[in-house]
Amino acid sequence: MSEKVFLCAISNISSGHCVEDCKFCTQSVRHGATIERFYHKPIETIVEEAKAARERQAIGFCLVTAGKGIDEKTLRFVCEAAEAVKKEVEDLNLIACNGTASMEQLRILKDHGIDSYNHNLETSESFYPAICTTHGWRERYETCENIKTAGLKLCTGGIFGLGETMEDRISLLESIRSLDPESAPINFFHPNAALPLEGRTLPIEEALEMVRIARGILGPDRRIMVAGGREITFGEEDYRIFEAGANAIVIGNYLTTRGNDPMRDHAMLKKYGYEIAKSCKDEK
Repeated sequence: MSEKVFLCAISNISSGHCVEDCKFCTQSVRHGATIERFYHKPIETIVEEAKAARERQAIGFCLVTAGKGIDEKTLRFVCEAAEAVKKEVEDLNLIACNGTASMEQLRILKDHGIDSYNHNLETSESFYPAICTTHGWRERYETCENIKTAGLKLCTGGIFGLGETMEDRISLLESIRSLDPESAPINFFHPNAALPLEGRTLPIEEALEMVRIARGILGPDRRIMVAGGREITFGEEDYRIFEAGANAIVIGNYLTTRGNDPMRDHAMLKKYGYEIAKSCKDEK
């Protein structure tokens, strides 16, 4: 494993108005979670967040919208935000995360500065109906195929701790491997009282074992990113995720939950001898 760690930051640019029923997601209006809800974050704010992320040595910056997929208004907004960020911030891998998308929409995003597209499979195909009934797993998989065909880099992963079995976890990881993504975000369920899901926060050792299994299944060259749930799952022992096989993390806040102070994560990496990657071309 490389000693380099890749940093990514996310910007919730359209929040909390999704009508899907994903049981793990506080952004669904069906669950009534107490979160900030808005349709479009000001472009100027997005650019400032991108600048701050780059100053904190993030090389990935993800523009995330709520909802099942991209309508024309959302497409125009993401394109405008992407162009503004690219104009102001250098050496940043710009990622879009806007749900299911057609080949044409993905190519338009690429033409406006998007480098990668994130669309998670979330869990196994067989378990998916237990956590979402308003759209199917296969639609997610097909979007991931479209992403690569459109010439974008693929980022796809999932969540552990939703009530799935070990067989479901292995199936998810094998599905991710079949798509050959550049990056695979591994999330850990963050419980919320508003959610209709009997998920759980995984014990540290179980979570670390899932990172090890992910590395074993996805291979030595994949970028494995521990993303949502890192703070509540690993606490001050999150340095152990790198020993288990992770080589990327999200810094700063998530969509509706707070993350660590990026300077805390920088100090942690330095303490344990990890170098922060300077570009996506760095050896994984």
